[in-house]
Amino acid sequence: MQDLTASHPTNGMLSCLRRDRRLFAWGALAGFVFRIFFLLRFRLLTNDTFVYGAIAKNWIETGVFGFAGTPSPIPTWIRMPGYPAFLAAIWAIFGKEHYTAVLATQIFCDVGTCFVIADLTRRVVSERAAKTAFILAVSCPFFANYAAVALTETLAIFFAALALDLAVWALDADRLTPWAACGVAVACGILLRPDGGIVLICIGLYLVIRLAGARDKRLRLHFLSSGAVLASVALTPLIPWTLRNWRDFHRFQPLTTVYASAADEFVPYGFYKWVRTWIVDYSSVEDIWFKVPSEEIQIRDLPPRAIDNSEQRRQTEGLFARYNDLFDVSPEMDAQFNQLANTRIRASYLRYYVWLPLLRATALWLRPRTEMLPLDRHWWRWRDDPHDSAWAIFLGLMNLFYVLSALIGLRHWKAIRYGWLLISFVLIRTVFLAWMPNPEPRYVLECYPVVLVFSAATFAAWKRRPAAEAA
Repeated sequence: MQDLTASHPTNGMLSCLRRDRRLFAWGALAGFVFRIFFLLRFRLLTNDTFVYGAIAKNWIETGVFGFAGTPSPIPTWIRMPGYPAFLAAIWAIFGKEHYTAVLATQIFCDVGTCFVIADLTRRVVSERAAKTAFILAVSCPFFANYAAVALTETLAIFFAALALDLAVWALDADRLTPWAACGVAVACGILLRPDGGIVLICIGLYLVIRLAGARDKRLRLHFLSSGAVLASVALTPLIPWTLRNWRDFHRFQPLTTVYASAADEFVPYGFYKWVRTWIVDYSSVEDIWFKVPSEEIQIRDLPPRAIDNSEQRRQTEGLFARYNDLFDVSPEMDAQFNQLANTRIRASYLRYYVWLPLLRATALWLRPRTEMLPLDRHWWRWRDDPHDSAWAIFLGLMNLFYVLSALIGLRHWKAIRYGWLLISFVLIRTVFLAWMPNPEPRYVLECYPVVLVFSAATFAAWKRRPAAEAA
């Protein structure tokens, strides 16, 4: 096994920045320019953006986390408070609904993420690999794209990378302060989106494994106290949020609901279960998922795997026709969708529990990341729009480059310090996302800091090999 960490530095990131100040300075400048290009060319405010914005605006004006209403504001729990708080803080300085200021701040945060990834790579691989990871990060079009979109992704990626970096620092240190800092980063991630808690699960599992393998009493006590500090700091900010939800809604709700539904909203679980029996690609998310409720859906937009036989086609057509009359899923229709889902599941448990999640995971990782760009979501239909298909294929190849280089780097996982911690984060997050009925590729981007670490390890090994052969 090639030793990638032989040159692992004892000095900190500041020393690395001083030694290679030109590389990091010019790289940061290029990263800013790249992201400003996306801001000027592909700035995007989505429907979710305005949901966050409405909550933030109402929070500023009335002090109520919710929406404007008559005669009084309407509290909500459909979003975690992190991103509305971020919007409110920016707007308190630059003025309400100043989304340009929000996106500019996200650009600074995204470039900061590149430095965090470099530091994480320095800690687990080497300084040489850290420089490679930094270059890969500042030139990553997917990071740059989301920096110009007013959604949680940029901040979520930053705090996921920061939490992992601080966890590695804490594992190397013989004190609890780094664990408290890691807990703060994890808490920020959870307050942005509930799935930010996955990083806490991964770090917690890693500490439990280390605790189980520790024979020294002092070491066991250290792992126990480390986990206690991490968990308490990470979860304490949820206490006021949970108490507020209990006060306003009389329910115990420490996070948002699974499908971000309001307290009094009917949730069509049967429909979601039916969707999970066939959905694989993001195109179906836009064709069907995003349209329910309120927009018409067509059976022609379903992939062939959504219907097994003529009887299922008849049932599906009937349900779609009734939905298109109401533009909503009624409880009665939801029960029928649930029955149809159960029929399909009984026809093939393997398809529902194994093959479809595997296909969703594959699509999440390998699909061209064009969902926030003005490109046709059906990118494979070359004849319909060669221009969009060509750009989508190009971006798909770039994504494939990152993923393949990371997979090659897995060959050296034993030489990467705390490799299992990083790998477990990717695996657990992928399994979680693959089970969800809305496979949106953007949720995988929180794994990209780890992808870039392993990609950098690949290039570090490749650069060392010629030198070793020459010697």
